[in-house]
Order: sequence, then structure tokens, then C-alpha cells
Amino acid sequence: MEGFYNNFLEKIVKYIHEWIIAKKLGTHIGDFFKIILIFIAMILAVRFSNMAVNKFFANREKFKIGGEEKRINTIKGIVNSIVRYTIYFVAFTPILQTIGINISSLIAAAGIGGLAIGFGAQNLVRDIISGFFILLEDQFQVGDHVEIGSKSGIIEDMTLRVTTIRDLNGDLHIIPNGSIDIVTNKCRGNMRAWVDVGIAYEENIDNAIHVLKELCEEVAHENEKIIEGPTVLGVTNLGESDVVLSIIAKTVPLEQWAVERELRKRIKERFDEKEIEIPYPRRVVIGNEKS
Repeated sequence: MEGFYNNFLEKIVKYIHEWIIAKKLGTHIGDFFKIILIFIAMILAVRFSNMAVNKFFANREKFKIGGEEKRINTIKGIVNSIVRYTIYFVAFTPILQTIGINISSLIAAAGIGGLAIGFGAQNLVRDIISGFFILLEDQFQVGDHVEIGSKSGIIEDMTLRVTTIRDLNGDLHIIPNGSIDIVTNKCRGNMRAWVDVGIAYEENIDNAIHVLKELCEEVAHENEKIIEGPTVLGVTNLGESDVVLSIIAKTVPLEQWAVERELRKRIKERFDEKEIEIPYPRRVVIGNEKS
């Protein structure tokens, strides 16, 4: 490999020497203009390809390509890079032939070098390929609430190599894309809000359900984050000291927790108003008085 590159440099130096120093410009004038024309064609091809790719993604609605703007820009940059480097390779091949470089030897050396790099960077290549398909297939986007393996949180950043997740504790998890096997996206479609409320066994269940239904109707009209419901399901459990009534609602993504908190607060206030008891543990301590 070292001998090849030394030979490569020697040929370039020799060519420049014959061309300029030895004043044999006349014998190489045709090659000079050929190289100039190849460079001009290469620049024009790169500009034209960039314009074509940018126009394609600018009219993505016409071609039925949807998705988040950041994801589309990432894919557009990847496509531009692939096309640009392909044009560079096609253009430099005849240039090297013109100055006397053996292309077959260069391709063989590049193949051996690429094979060595490939073996040494398998994980990197796997991460990049996986990241490309994650973006292409729109599996998740920045701002989505996802669960990847044992990690759960909000997608804070995405690149071709890694995905960054911020969990509810504030911890930042950086996950290589190649290690992502199963993704649970909790932001696609409507989310479920579920609230359990317990009442004492002494309370009238039908009356408590009626009060909850009235409250749910009020909340549904006041809260725009609720898509469907809230609906009182009825008795879902008989606990040690309470009868459990459950309420379900469908909300916009990432708002289910806020809706649950509001429902619990409103239920507590309404039950206090209607004097419906929510049981809680009581402890009675009996002591002996010493005379």
C-alpha cells in the first residue's frame, strides 16, 4: 500500500515537472484543456444535482412524501452527499487516467483500504444505516415520547448515529441507533388517561357514579386536550377499605398525565362538596392507663 502511494506521488511530480519545468506544455495542452473541461462539467453536475434534489424535497407534498421538517432536511442532506461524492468519483477517474495513474491499481488499493476500514468500523456503519432507516421510515421524531429498551423519555435530538432521550427524571440517555431493536412510540394517535377513585363501602355507589358523570361532562367541555370522554366505567375493584370507580378518557399526545391530574383534583373537590367519603387508612391506638 505504501509503495503504491509513493508511486502515485512520483507520477504526479514527474507530470508537473514535464509540464512546467521542462517547458513541454505543448505536448500536454490537450490534456490540460481536457482536465479543465472535466472540472467544469463536475461543478455543473454537482450544482444541477443539488438543485434537482432540493426541488424534489421542496415539492414533497406533490410526491406524497410527508414528515417532520428536520427529518426531511436530514434525508435531503444525505441524498445530496451521496450524489455529490458519486460525481466526484466519476470525474476524477478520467483525470487520473489523463495524468498517467493506473486506475485499476487505485481501485484495488481503495478496495483493500475500504475493507480494512469496514472491519474496524462495523458498529459505526451499522449505527448510520439504522439511523438512516429510522429517519426514512419516520419511526419517531424529536419531541416524541418513546420507550427504547429499558429507557423511556422524550426524544431530544436525532442524528444518523445516535438518538438522545431525556427521561422524566432529567437524565439524558444517548443510544446508538444500531442498538435500537424495539421502539414503543407513545405519541402516535390518541393517548389514554385513566383515573381510579375509591369511595367508602358505606356510600351509595349509584349516587357516586352520577356525581362523577356530571363532573366528567363539565371537564369534557372545558378541556380542549380531551379528544374523547371522560367516561365513568363503573366499579372496577373492591379493595380492603374502598370501592374503586374508574374513569377513562382519550387525549392528545403527551397530555394524558395533565388530564389525569386535573380529574383527580376536580373529583376530590366535588366529593367534598357532595360529602362523599374517600376512605383513607385509620389507626386506633389503645393504651392502658396506670394509676
